[in-house]
Amino acid sequence: MNTSSPADRKRRWLLPLTLVGVALTAGLCAWQLDRAGQKRALEAAIAQRAQAPALDAAGLAAAGEQGLHRRVRLQGQWLAQHSVWLENRPMDGRVGFFLVTPLRLSGRPEVVLVQRGWAPRDVADRSRLPTLPPEAGETVIEGRMAASPSRLYQLGEAGAGRIRQNLDPAAFARETGLPLLPLTVLQTAHEGATPGLLRDWPAPAVDIHKHYGYAAQWAALSVLQLGLYVWFQVLRPRRSR
Repeated sequence: MNTSSPADRKRRWLLPLTLVGVALTAGLCAWQLDRAGQKRALEAAIAQRAQAPALDAAGLAAAGEQGLHRRVRLQGQWLAQHSVWLENRPMDGRVGFFLVTPLRLSGRPEVVLVQRGWAPRDVADRSRLPTLPPEAGETVIEGRMAASPSRLYQLGEAGAGRIRQNLDPAAFARETGLPLLPLTVLQTAHEGATPGLLRDWPAPAVDIHKHYGYAAQWAALSVLQLGLYVWFQVLRPRRSR
């Protein structure tokens, strides 16, 4: 017959449960530190790529996603009839449009989407687009390789037309029939840059400090669990006796 009291049975379970909790939170702390280490390596790789020589059209097509954040210098012709203005995009504390235009690369069959810059929105007429100087013939642009344009939350399917909330390159390629490369270029304010557009693009964010913050929270919770067990199950009973 088991003569142990409920309090004794509870104490026997407290130590295993505490150890499980400490092991779990310590493991989560270590996981966050590992994620921070991965992000630091990514940050170093991005910085190294940014210092590499600029790619031309052939290098851009060959690099693919492995060339993200590399500098590029491209020659081609704007396909302005396919330009898209992405709305609700912030820059320098204001909200406006990102202008995205396909660039047909000189001497190659590929076309690349170029995020050309930011322009303010007309607050009186939200459907009015900024007026830019006409561009014809070949142009030379400089920029850096990037993934697809940032995506905002939207209800329903992506719309068509000149003004859109989001732009998916694969869907846009099917819509226009253009042989788009699976990446975009962020144009910088150098040769070939269209006047009237801002290009204060933010540096690629890797959120290292976020992981360190989460790791500190899990470590504190692990220490707290162990400290509470030692206080209530070891030190406090001894002081009472």
